[in-house]
Amino acid sequence: MLNDLTRRIVEFRDERDWKQYHSPRNLAASITIEAAELLECFQWSSDETITEDVARRRDQIEAEIADVLIYALLLAHDTGIDPVAAIERKLAANDAKYPADKARGKRNKYTEL
Repeated sequence: MLNDLTRRIVEFRDERDWKQYHSPRNLAASITIEAAELLECFQWSSDETITEDVARRRDQIEAEIADVLIYALLLAHDTGIDPVAAIERKLAANDAKYPADKARGKRNKYTEL
């Protein structure tokens, strides 16, 4: 599924000859820009209003999440990184750094557990 989605994203880009603008640096910058646009959706939300704000801005939040993921998948594709394998490795590393019996319910960094 993820491979098919990535293929469709790459085809969309390549049909428009946009690869010339997609250096790894530009893609990383685009991820940051889109993540900031996602954060903007929550800029003035409080703990009391967050549920209502998410419901009201759901379409915008969805679009910004999609933008972040699209650029991340393009960056992974163009650098030869398998995103599924990368996530699996990261989850294993996090599991080692944050064992459930020590980290459950805590917000401490792994060096402080």
